[in-house]
Amino acid sequence: MPFYNQEEIEKAREVDLFTYLQACEPQELVHVSGNVYCTREHDSLRISNGKWCWFSRGIGGYSALDYLIKVKGCSFMEAMEAVAGRAAAPPPSFTSVPREEKPKHLLLPPPAPNNQAMLDYLKGRGISMEVLDFCVQTGRIYESRNKGHGNVVFVGFDKTGKARFGCLRGISEGRFHGDLSGSDKHYSFALPACGKNPAVHLCECAIDVMSYASLCRLDGIDWKQHNLLSLAGVYQPKKKIAESKLPVALTRFLEDYPHVKTVYLHLDNDGPGRMAAEAIQTVISKEYEVKNCPPPRGKDVNDYLCRRLGIPIRGAKGKEQER
Repeated sequence: MPFYNQEEIEKAREVDLFTYLQACEPQELVHVSGNVYCTREHDSLRISNGKWCWFSRGIGGYSALDYLIKVKGCSFMEAMEAVAGRAAAPPPSFTSVPREEKPKHLLLPPPAPNNQAMLDYLKGRGISMEVLDFCVQTGRIYESRNKGHGNVVFVGFDKTGKARFGCLRGISEGRFHGDLSGSDKHYSFALPACGKNPAVHLCECAIDVMSYASLCRLDGIDWKQHNLLSLAGVYQPKKKIAESKLPVALTRFLEDYPHVKTVYLHLDNDGPGRMAAEAIQTVISKEYEVKNCPPPRGKDVNDYLCRRLGIPIRGAKGKEQER
């Protein structure tokens, strides 16, 4: 078995997944849109800007080593053997990406004839009917259908009211989620910013934002007086936490609403969620106060809401599926 010194290991860690697949398994790369790719084996594993995230499993990383170990099940030494021959290759050239930074054209799917299945699904997740009514009336959610599959479409808007972000979540037993073509995570799903409130409450996903609003309503708090923002999925800090950047959705929000000076973190009670909270607390500007407030019980805000309401927690037994 070969021996790898620390320098060789560090070089191997610099080889990202796109470069590795392009060189070693080009048949696995499938172009999705812009600079976004998936793999032929896993169409919910998205590769973009030197990072990858397997959305249906909630895991991600930067390097080909991470992918081989976490997705393919290789041992560290097996992964090193696969990558070492390419470790001297330069990191992927994503310099072409900025040239494509034109305004993104968001492709929203057509709505279903009605929203009934979506409303039943979200009510089953404990979301308040008041919150649902608001989101439907303002175009933040609607139901769509694709090849017989029902989905919730979550929409995010910029300050002018233009739709800039969209993602899907399946509403059947075999669940699915993913971003729409042209979606811009700078403008992720949010509930209305209140001009007078100097704080923002940050959750991982749209359902958690709606769950937090529903929890406020349970406690007699006017959720419409709060700024509620989602990260639009898993935020992956760098290995060295201090070198991480703030999530783009939070960065954009703080730029758009400079009166906001306090950030409440309601991220998941799991490894990625705790790491994301630590990274945000570490790298955010000193002009902001950060309060780490994970859900008191359960994996995420929606789990906690369901526990409060005494209803079953969806997805506790099954896995996210791909399609």
